[in-house]
Amino acid sequence: MAQPDTKKIFFENLSGAGKAIAVLTSGGDAQGMNAAVRAVVRMGLYVGAKVYFIHEGYQGMVDGGENIKEATWESVSSMLQVGGTVIGSARCKEFRSHEGRLKAAHNLVLQGITNLCVIGGDGSLTGANLFKEEWSGLLTELVEQDLIEADAVQKYSALHIVGMVGSIDNDFCGTDMTIGTDSALHRIIEVVDAIMTTAQSHQRTFVLEVMGRHCGYLALVSALACGADWVLIPEMPPEDGWEDKMCQKLSANRAGMKRLNIIIVAEGAIDHSNKPITTDYIKNLVVKCLGFDTRVTILGHVQRGGTPSAFDRILASRMGVEAVLALLETTANTPACVVSLCGNQSVRLPLMECVQMTQEVQRAMDGKRFEEAVKLRGRSFENNLKTYKLLAHRKPETELPTSNFNVAVLNVGAPAAGMNAAVRSAVRVGISEGHKMFAVSDGFEGFYKGQIKEIKWADVGGWTGQGGSLLGTKRTLPAKHVEKIAEQMRENNINALLIVGGFEAFESLLQLYEARATYEEFCIPMCMLPATISNNVPGTDLSIGADTALNAIVETCDRIKQSASGTKRRVFIIETMGGYCGYLASVGGLAAGADAAYIYEEPFDIKDLQANVEHLTEKMKTSIQRGLVLRNENCNENYTTDFIYQLYSEEGRGVFDSRKNVLGHMQQGGAPSPFDRNFGTKISAKAMQWVTKKLVESFRQDEGRVFANTEDSCCLLGMRRRALVFQPVVQLKGETDFVHRIPKEQWWLKLRPLMKILAKYKTSYDVSDSGQLEHVVRNRPKESDASVAL
Repeated sequence: MAQPDTKKIFFENLSGAGKAIAVLTSGGDAQGMNAAVRAVVRMGLYVGAKVYFIHEGYQGMVDGGENIKEATWESVSSMLQVGGTVIGSARCKEFRSHEGRLKAAHNLVLQGITNLCVIGGDGSLTGANLFKEEWSGLLTELVEQDLIEADAVQKYSALHIVGMVGSIDNDFCGTDMTIGTDSALHRIIEVVDAIMTTAQSHQRTFVLEVMGRHCGYLALVSALACGADWVLIPEMPPEDGWEDKMCQKLSANRAGMKRLNIIIVAEGAIDHSNKPITTDYIKNLVVKCLGFDTRVTILGHVQRGGTPSAFDRILASRMGVEAVLALLETTANTPACVVSLCGNQSVRLPLMECVQMTQEVQRAMDGKRFEEAVKLRGRSFENNLKTYKLLAHRKPETELPTSNFNVAVLNVGAPAAGMNAAVRSAVRVGISEGHKMFAVSDGFEGFYKGQIKEIKWADVGGWTGQGGSLLGTKRTLPAKHVEKIAEQMRENNINALLIVGGFEAFESLLQLYEARATYEEFCIPMCMLPATISNNVPGTDLSIGADTALNAIVETCDRIKQSASGTKRRVFIIETMGGYCGYLASVGGLAAGADAAYIYEEPFDIKDLQANVEHLTEKMKTSIQRGLVLRNENCNENYTTDFIYQLYSEEGRGVFDSRKNVLGHMQQGGAPSPFDRNFGTKISAKAMQWVTKKLVESFRQDEGRVFANTEDSCCLLGMRRRALVFQPVVQLKGETDFVHRIPKEQWWLKLRPLMKILAKYKTSYDVSDSGQLEHVVRNRPKESDASVAL
C-alpha cells in the first residue's frame, strides 16, 4: 500500500474489528519466534481482531480441535525471553496432500479465520502460498461435502497470508536477517571464545562444525567474528590443492607465535566435485601433514537453543507488528508477502519471488555455478566473503602495492565493545592496500605526547573478541593540543587519520577540520567510525558497541525479572546509561518487555508517572506478576531513579512492591557481540578503502605530498536506513544538539510506540514509515552495504 509523504497515517485508521488472525510456527524452531508470536497476538488484539494460536504448526491446522485456541493478552506474557517456540512446531506430511489441506481449510472456516501469519522457513512459506492459491477451490469442495454452508464461500472468500522468516541459517533471499540467526551466532561465538582459551593453553587446532546444510552464512560470519584461520562453506568450495594451502597457512600462523588454530566448517561444506568435506577429514589432514594436536567440536542443536538475543527480540517484535499491519491492509488481490528488514527499514516482499530466488541459489550450487550462487545470496553475503578473505589471508610482501602512505588509527571517548575489531580490520586492510599503519595509544592525549608506533599484521591477531579498547582511549579533545598534534603528524609523516569513537570523536574531527585553516598537517583524508554504547552520534542509525550493551541490559533484566518468580507481585526500576540519549532505555525496553521507559527525548511529568503506576496496578490485578520500568540516567534531573522508585513503592502499596537497580558500567564491559564484531570489521574495511581512494585523489605529484582540504575529505561513515554513507562532519553540525550530545532527529523514537502497544498502553503508531510492497531483484540493497552489519 503506497504511503503519501505529506502526512502521517496512524494505525487507528486500520481497524481489525471482525477479523480473525491465526499465528503458527512451522519447520525448524528458531530463537525469537516467541517474540514474533507475542507481537502478532498483542498487536492483533490491540486493533480489535480475534487472534488464535495454531499449535504444532500445520499438523495442528490439519488436526484442528484443541490445537486451534483463541489467544489472550496474558497468554503471551513471560515468553519474550524463552527460546524455541512455545506454541510448538512440527513437520507435517499430511498438509502436503490435497486431503490434508482440505481438512486445514475446514478447521479454519469453523473458527472464521481468513488471515494467517506463518513463521517458518521457505518450505513452510511455500506451503502457505499453495494453500492460499487453492483456498476458493477447497471451500467449494467443503460445500459439496456438506461440511460448511454455501454462504461461507462468499463470507470467507479470500485467505490472506503474511510470512515471517524464522531460520537460524539466514538462507532466505530478500531479507537481511532471519529470526534466530543472530542468536545462533551468539551461541557459536560463545563456544568459539571458550574453545580459544583451552586451545591456547595446549597449542591445539580446533575444527568446529556449525549448522548450514545448504547455506554457509553462520560459518562465514562466525569465522569473520572470531578471526578463524580457515572457513569452508557450500557456496564457495575451495580450489583444488586447498589442503596444502590450508596447512601452509596454519603452519605460518604457528611460526608467527600464534598458539592455536581455528577452522570453521559448515555442515554442508563441499569441494568442487560436490563431495562433502567433513570435520574428521580435516582433522586427519592436519594431524598427518603438520602433526598438530587437533580436536573436533560439532556444535549441533546448541545453535538452535538458548535465550534469543536482543537483536532477534527487536527484529521479531518489529516484524510481528508489521505482519499485522500488512494483514489489515491486504485485499483479495494482494499476493502473499514476507515482512522483513532491509538495512534498518521494514519491507514487504512477494513471498514467492523470495522463495524462487532462494531455490535459484540451490540450483546454481547443484550446477556447480558457485560464483553465481554467492551473488544470488546477496551483496551482504558477497561482502562478508570478500572481507574475510581480505583479513584472514595475508598477501606476500612482494604482491602488496607500495603506496608509501602512512595512516594513523586511534580510539577516542569511552570504550565500546567492537572497537578492537574495527582497529584490527583497519590495520589489515591498510596493510593490504600497501600503507604503513600507525597505532596511537590513549587517543589525542597519547597523540600529542608522541605515543605513536607502527603496527603490523600480526600485532592485531586475536583482537576481534576482545572487549574495551586495547589501544587505550581517552575523552581528551584535540583543540588545546592542536600545535603539538600537528608537530607529531609532521614528524611521523601521517597522511591520513582513522578515528574510532563516540561523540568526542565527532567533536574531535570537527576541531581538526577547523584547524586546517592554521595547520596544513590536517589537510589530509580523515574518517570517523561511530563507536559508543550510547548510540548518540549524528549521521548514523547504529554505533559499534550499542548491540553489546543492549544484550547486557536485556540479559540482566531477564535475570532480575526471574528473581521475582514465585514471589509476590513486584516492579523493578532499572537505570541505564546513555547520557541524554534514550536509545538503550527505549530499545532495551522493547527487547526486555518493559512497561515503561523514561527518556530525555520524550519529556514526562508527574501525571505521566502516576498514569504508569495506575496502569501497572491494573495489570498486576490480573495474572501479571512482574513489571519492568527502565530509566535513562539523564532523563530528568528531578525525577531521579530514587524518586521514581519511592513513588512506585508508595503508590503501589498493597498491590505490588518495588525494587531498583542501577546497571552502571557493566553495560560497557564484556566481549563484543557477533553483531558488533562484524559491524566494526565491515565498516572499518570500507573506511580504509575510502581512505585509500582519497589519498590517491589528493596526492600532489609535483609537491610529493597529500593535500586534502575539501569538506568531503573529512567524513563520518554511518549507517542510514539501507546504506552505509560517508558524510562530511561539517554538514552534520546542523543535525546535532551539542548541549545534550545527541542528534536532533533519532530514528529509534518511532519504535517507542511499539513498546507501549506491547505493554497494553493506548497510543498512536505512525505507519507512514511501515513496509512497502517491493519486488525482489538481484543485488538490491540487502544486500546494501548496510545489511545491518551482518
